[in-house]
Order: sequence, then structure tokens, then C-alpha cells
Amino acid sequence: MATNEFDGLVAAVTGGASGIGLATAQELARRGASVVVLDRDLSGSDGYVCDVTDNASVRAAVEAIEQRYGRLDVLVNNAGIGAQGTVEDLDEAEWRRVFDVNVTGIARVSAAAIPLLRKTAAASEDGVAIVNMCSIAATAGLPQRALYSASKGAVLALTLAMAADHIREGIRVNCVNPGTVDTPWVGRLLDAATDPAAERRALEARQPTGRLVSAQEVAAAICYLASPWSGATTGTSLAVDGGMQGLRLRPDNS
Repeated sequence: MATNEFDGLVAAVTGGASGIGLATAQELARRGASVVVLDRDLSGSDGYVCDVTDNASVRAAVEAIEQRYGRLDVLVNNAGIGAQGTVEDLDEAEWRRVFDVNVTGIARVSAAAIPLLRKTAAASEDGVAIVNMCSIAATAGLPQRALYSASKGAVLALTLAMAADHIREGIRVNCVNPGTVDTPWVGRLLDAATDPAAERRALEARQPTGRLVSAQEVAAAICYLASPWSGATTGTSLAVDGGMQGLRLRPDNS
């Protein structure tokens, strides 16, 4: 059923042209928000070209939102990249590249957007919200994900610090911790595997639900955290991982 808790609100989604970002943009719009997609490649989406590693690009996009709408109620920091390997496998340039997108990118976009979010919050009884994209990799040790896990652990810590810094300004900050999500990025990893079908089965099996998480399920969690109906929720990480973090099932011998 359609809801309307975002009627009259403006939401920006980085990396909103594909995958989880696209699903989130669509769900926010379905619930009444005016949605601005921020992405390096808009792929026909309504929004502004934005490279989260480029401060000038980020600030130009935020300025365009302010000129067009005069407000910003929700910021979803979804843009991110992956990395595979142990600490021995990746060079320092790759460490800098991934952190620049996954961690500094969130800080860069948030720093540019907070003045507009603060202005909106001051005129709103419901306050405003930032939702950061974290990962199960921040809270569970996964093989071959050293760099990616480190970046997402930093996102979790950053989320808590931001929540503490801005709570008295009416800005709530939370993050979502997805498990393995059936997105184009995961699809590319599977395509590159020696046995894609076996690799998919392995990814599905490590989640107690026995399947990958859908982008729509993550989008719904993001909308919960962003909603004005969730005004008492801040400094929280919400797992959407098929039970991967918290459940320890016995082997199914049936």
C-alpha cells in the first residue's frame, strides 16, 4: 500500500541511478517525496551529475537543489564502491580510492548538505534525516573483504559521530547495514567467478534466509529511517541481512 509520509519533502540520493540507490529513489517517490538523484551517470534519472570524490561537483549539486526546491529534508548517502582481497592484495592507491568514495564521500556530501538540512530542520516540526549506506561487513568478519570492511566500519563510526554532533539541530543520522544484495555490482562479481552458479549458491547460503537481500528491502529500511514518522530514531544501524549478523543456525539435516 502506498503511504504519504514524505509528501511535500525533498530527498536526495547519491548513487541513485542504479541498484540500491535507484530502488530507494523510486520508493521515496512512491511515498510522496520529490526525489533528486545525484550520480556520476544519471542514466535518464531526474537529478544532477555529482561525483562524491569532487568537492566542487558535490557543492554544485547541493546548490542546485537549494535553488530548485529551497529545502532538503532527506539525504541518503548511498554512493559506494566495492573491493575484494586481503590486506596483502591491494595497494595504497586502492585503499585511498575506496576510502575517498565510501567514507570521505559521505563526509563531503554531508558537509555540503548540512547547512541546507539545518535550515530546513529549523522550519520543520519533524526535523530532517541523513541515512548512510553501511554494510554487514562493518560488524562481521568476511573473507576477502579487508578494505571494503574497513571502509564500512568507518561509515558506522562516522554515523554515530554525526548523530551526536547534529541531534540538537534536528538532524537525525542513521545507517543501514545490508547483507549481500542482489544488485548489478554483485552480478558483475558473479559473472567474473569461475563458477557463477556455485558462487551465487555460496552467497545465498551464508544468509540464514537462504537467499540474497533485494534492493527493494534495503530501500524500505532506508525509508523507515528517513521517515518523519521515525523521529525518535537516531544513531542507529539497521541490519537488513537475512539474519546474517545475529543468527547462528544449526545445520539443516532434513
